[in-house]
Amino acid sequence: MADRLTQLQDAVNSLADQFCNAIGVLQQCAPPASFSNIQTAINKDQPSNPTEEYAQLFAALIARTAKDVDVLIDSLPSEESTAALQAASLRQLEEENQEAANRLEEVVYRGDMLLEKIQSALADIAQSQLRTRSGAPSQSTPPES
Repeated sequence: MADRLTQLQDAVNSLADQFCNAIGVLQQCAPPASFSNIQTAINKDQPSNPTEEYAQLFAALIARTAKDVDVLIDSLPSEESTAALQAASLRQLEEENQEAANRLEEVVYRGDMLLEKIQSALADIAQSQLRTRSGAPSQSTPPES
């Protein structure tokens, strides 16, 4: 995922693309203007008034992208955020990260201990089954400490 500045740059570029596309389509679909003493040919292939539909479509796209730009700008750190505040925030995040790492190590340790117990139990079960199949009398082995 991109950082906020990259997202903001992408949104501004998208907004510029939408403005350019809107202007191009509106110029293409606009009815020809008549100038004095100059006759222009009207392109009859185009629908009667698609300009209104395009205007609404591009207005919606541009408005949505402008809102996205505003949201991204609002999510940027403010000018009041000093280096000391950022350092304090980083220290807090590092402490939280260390606590999470400690919890993870504890969970992994308990998981390893449980795995050893399960493997030991499975080995005992396998030995017992082998003794039963070979016809040898079942002898319980004393638990190891």
